[in-house]
Amino acid sequence: MTIRRQFIRYVSLNMLGMLGMSLYILADTFFIAKAVGANGITALNLVLPLYNLIFAFGAMIGVGSAIRFAVERNHGIKEAEGYFFHALAWATVLSLVFVFAGIFFPGKIIHILGGDEQIVATGILYTRIFLMFAPFFMWNHIVSAFVRNDGDPSIAMFATLGSNLFNIVFDYVLMFPFGLSMAGAALATALSPIVSIFICMKHFRSSRNTILFKPVPLSIRKLFFSCQVGVSAFVGEISSGVITVAFNTIILGLSGNVGVAAYGVVANFSLVAVALFNGIAQGSQPLISRFYGQGDKNSLKTVIGLALKTALCVAAVLLVSVQIWSKPMAGIFNREQDMELASLAEQGLRIYFTGFLFAGINIVGANILSAVESVQWAFLSSMSRGFIAILTCACLLSFLFGMNGVWLAFPCAELMTMLLTLTGIKKFNR
Repeated sequence: MTIRRQFIRYVSLNMLGMLGMSLYILADTFFIAKAVGANGITALNLVLPLYNLIFAFGAMIGVGSAIRFAVERNHGIKEAEGYFFHALAWATVLSLVFVFAGIFFPGKIIHILGGDEQIVATGILYTRIFLMFAPFFMWNHIVSAFVRNDGDPSIAMFATLGSNLFNIVFDYVLMFPFGLSMAGAALATALSPIVSIFICMKHFRSSRNTILFKPVPLSIRKLFFSCQVGVSAFVGEISSGVITVAFNTIILGLSGNVGVAAYGVVANFSLVAVALFNGIAQGSQPLISRFYGQGDKNSLKTVIGLALKTALCVAAVLLVSVQIWSKPMAGIFNREQDMELASLAEQGLRIYFTGFLFAGINIVGANILSAVESVQWAFLSSMSRGFIAILTCACLLSFLFGMNGVWLAFPCAELMTMLLTLTGIKKFNR
């Protein structure tokens, strides 16, 4: 099979799987908007950073361990066999913190994130339920990453789509026929990674499987070694949470709960865009790691070029689509037909999405740098877009231009970061 055909197969399957994941988030938000209204969207948007934090740890451990597994296996290193068990074990340990917080402090967490008494009452059960299922979210990231790196992207894609379909169907069933409202949405979301893991088990039972569940002692050194190349995945996930917290805080001061609800609309659609770029990044990563491990520089450069070109094409399609359909997109989650919410969301979509012309390069580029073990450049790129550039731009531009400055912060920060990302890739390709 040619490199181009391998690239198309891996990337298309992962983009489809990640698109399915983002669509279930949109469905979740849609059903919550219908059942609870703007307060439900506000509560959901305030606790989204907790999702990002859980996913960030799962992605860092899973992607990092899977990269080390793929590279060391191609080098014939025997210790590669222990990475799968080691990743699952550490994820279990770390997830217990979230489980504890979900049992004892869900209301306090929502309040800290900016919720008033009404929002806390709306979101407390939702927060408690999904935090208690944190181990399954983390395990799902790890299992999917290893299955992809073991040459079976189709199973990983079907697992993602299957779990997302389950989530959408049971969102509706539990929220409306069963009348569980926000708690029903949380239960559907919490059970979906279990469905994904169950589907992935088909790979482990197949003759193609080379992943072993080999118990090894827990090692902080080995965890750190894995997380070094998984840090871009961590920052990519956690940055969404940091951005959400920062934007929510700024917007509460500028436009109140209606502004946060409008940002919730923009943020949910942006998750679809991010999912597509993550699909390109995760789909190309096994090929990049393989050719890097084999020392095949020509094939490696070909895959890197294909990944960056694909990111640019997807960004262009997204930008044009949002400029054409921003008004109906803004109205999907506006049950009360609030004119202020509609106006803020429509303007936000038009401005915010220009940033994906640069964000696509950054998401895919940081993953490329991680896959070739260019740890320092991957870290710098990820830190810039996840924390330094975006927080600086958000604070400065919101002070100068109000809500329009909030929306402008994302494209400005991504443009600044893109220059750094491309510099790192250029240095590696010399």
